[in-house]
Amino acid sequence: MAPAQQPLSRNEGPVGIVGLGLIGGSIGLDLRRQGRQVCGLVHRSTTAERALQRGLVDRVSTDPAVLQDCALVLLALPLERLLDPDPDLVAAIPAAAVVTDVGSVKQPVLERWQPLHPRFVASHPMAGTAEAGVEAGLAGLFADRPWVVTPTAETDPEALAQVQGLAVSLGARWLSCEAAAHDRAVALISHLPVLVSAALLQSADRGALAALPQQGLPALVRALASSGFADTTRVGGGNPALGTQMARTNQGALLQALRLYQQQLALLEQQVQHGQWSDLEAALGECQQLRPGFVKPT
Repeated sequence: MAPAQQPLSRNEGPVGIVGLGLIGGSIGLDLRRQGRQVCGLVHRSTTAERALQRGLVDRVSTDPAVLQDCALVLLALPLERLLDPDPDLVAAIPAAAVVTDVGSVKQPVLERWQPLHPRFVASHPMAGTAEAGVEAGLAGLFADRPWVVTPTAETDPEALAQVQGLAVSLGARWLSCEAAAHDRAVALISHLPVLVSAALLQSADRGALAALPQQGLPALVRALASSGFADTTRVGGGNPALGTQMARTNQGALLQALRLYQQQLALLEQQVQHGQWSDLEAALGECQQLRPGFVKPT
């Protein structure tokens, strides 16, 4: 049974945020606006200075000791650093603190961190933009966005309740599922779109070059690209390192998603090739009916 929803108490100790990019910085902004003390841990002193200037944290350091008084520690790290954590970071996290992460793949993170800390809760706030780094944090980023948690039988119920309190206090929609189910789901709706979007960008570029480059087609396709192309290629034009990390850490589920996509694309190609227009219209009609179940109207 999921713990009852409750706001994050201001009377608890400080929240430590390890990494102050888009997700960590946005959480810091929201928590400080609620009156919660936030301590940040970063790699570079220049990042620390800018984090203070932007109001992301109350205190910040490159020394993991900054976490020593924190009641909750949030790991907003790239996946490779989350899966191969700095031993000094692990040692600095208080034993009594609740620890959670924001990684987009859950099974490997859960397997790595659950033995490292008794109060670890694997979670994934599903919100973001194309921006990265200390300048990227935005207030209100998580409002009405899913925040997924993947507890196991060993997960501390009180720790789980505290992470839920954090998510609810930020306006997020709380969801709970098994880690393997999460990873299969995000392969379909998050990781696959990155590669599909990347393939569309490459197809537009290389198709124009292969067709009539001497007549200026490469420049023309860029000049004509508008909102539809922008919408369908946004994630493919994002952070290459993040896309590669997601593929590497969720390889099996992503490969299954890619194979299914190839099957659907081949079917559409067949309908176009053989002039099966009524079948194509029916397929597009099905998609018209499916989309509202996946994407809320804006």
